[in-house]
Amino acid sequence: MAFSNMSPFVSGMSRNSMNMISRLFLVAGLGLAVAACASKADDYDQLAFEEPDPADATYNEGLSLLNAGRIGKAADKFQEVDKAHPYSDWARRSLIMSAYSSYKTGDYDTTVTSARRFVSLYPTSPDAAYAQYLIGESYFRQIPDITRDQEMSARALRAMDQVVKNYPESEYADDARRKTQVARDQIAGQEMMVGRYYLERKNFAGALNRFKTVVNKYQTTRHIEEALMRLVETYMAMGIVSEAQTAAAVLGHNYPDSEWYKDAYALLDTGGYRPERNAGSWISRAFGAVIPG
Repeated sequence: MAFSNMSPFVSGMSRNSMNMISRLFLVAGLGLAVAACASKADDYDQLAFEEPDPADATYNEGLSLLNAGRIGKAADKFQEVDKAHPYSDWARRSLIMSAYSSYKTGDYDTTVTSARRFVSLYPTSPDAAYAQYLIGESYFRQIPDITRDQEMSARALRAMDQVVKNYPESEYADDARRKTQVARDQIAGQEMMVGRYYLERKNFAGALNRFKTVVNKYQTTRHIEEALMRLVETYMAMGIVSEAQTAAAVLGHNYPDSEWYKDAYALLDTGGYRPERNAGSWISRAFGAVIPG
């Protein structure tokens, strides 16, 4: 089946998805080509003595429906093959196609369930990387704004991280790396939001824990500069000047042109202090850099 004839289906698909579907359609196409090369006598012999493979027929029905853009109906066919012929090669193909079809219809729970089964049953399959990527994508598509619980961000982070670790050479690894960073940034953003909330209400212990989380776990996110500045602010409010000076020193050393460093420096200056590193501080250890005092 020519891929160019699939325009109703492939519209809006990512290159990764198109590559995967192209491989699966190629498998089906090769089967048809081999059948076409058989002699008429062979064809008649097969018709006389062999029953058609119902798994094959149902799977190809699913491909036809997918090509026609009837994705929900296609998913039903792939699931039918998986349930009726669980140990066949058609079940393996149907399982990944079922995961993909569910993903395209926005049924992310079913996508995750099918994709997890695929990775568990066929970890060495060429399509295992794609199945793991679909799990991450399903969670990634459900990431909310930072004002809401970030459980989906955490799940997307873990799933995409598995793509990078287990399938580093796959075509999905680069996109997975980018999306782990987005998920990290999202989680750090909520930590900062809650930390600022506590700080405004003078709940310094609560604020400190949130800012420490960002510094310890999410240093590569865009929130790190503000987190260090908020540590200066929080520690000054608590009267722990040495830690405030260390936070400012780390901030200035790593981000000397940051507006947050200017604010941190000015805040210390109001008390007659300057940025100064305490080598024994958890902040110094967290960054692991030799910072001038």
